Amino acid sequence: MVIIEVSLPSGFIMTSRSRMLLENRTIVKKIEVKANVVYIYLEKLNDESQTFTLQLEQVIQVKNLKPASIKIYDYYQPGGLQISYYLGVGR
Repeated sequence: MVIIEVSLPSGFIMTSRSRMLLENRTIVKKIEVKANVVYIYLEKLNDESQTFTLQLEQVIQVKNLKPASIKIYDYYQPGGLQISYYLGVGR
């Protein structure tokens, strides 16, 4: 099982539409939202490229946003952790 752990920027939440679109993908086993982190559990990955889009809604205006992280790792072997950072939110 592979986990994509997306930290949300301060003042943002994931939209319910975004959650519904993710849950309808066959590769997605489960989605959990805890505090400001979205956990996307995938059954497995293969060599095909996958794109996941999260729609966020700004609920609180925050100045000087800091980069948020996206972590991808195997649930059973978390030592192979991959981390990326993002800052901007497209409109």
